[in-house]
Amino acid sequence: MAAPHDGPWLDDAAGRLIRPYTVSNGRTRPTTRLDLMSQVRTTGTTPAGYLGPEHSLALGMCEAPTSVAEIAAQLKLPVAVTKVLLSDLVDCGAITTRAPDFYHNPTDRSLLEAVLDGLRRQL
Repeated sequence: MAAPHDGPWLDDAAGRLIRPYTVSNGRTRPTTRLDLMSQVRTTGTTPAGYLGPEHSLALGMCEAPTSVAEIAAQLKLPVAVTKVLLSDLVDCGAITTRAPDFYHNPTDRSLLEAVLDGLRRQL
């Protein structure tokens, strides 16, 4: 059995050995309203009670403001499951959320070009 810090259980041939919704105990609705672009960050409060390995991994990613989409991608979990995990962390006071800034038009050409340039630099 893997230790909690080892990350999700994986098998090279089969992939994830634990179904994603097992991670959230079958829950599909978060208790906190979260958007893909919502920013989450740790509060410095240590959560009381047991956290699963995915909760701990998500908490570790929130030391700086991080989007829900980024955390889901890093955890390799569906966004719905990630939102449930993050809402658990909000409920226990371990993280705080901030709604995305909508001052910028997400279809603004200059913004889209900047994103495209950033992606090209990554390749």
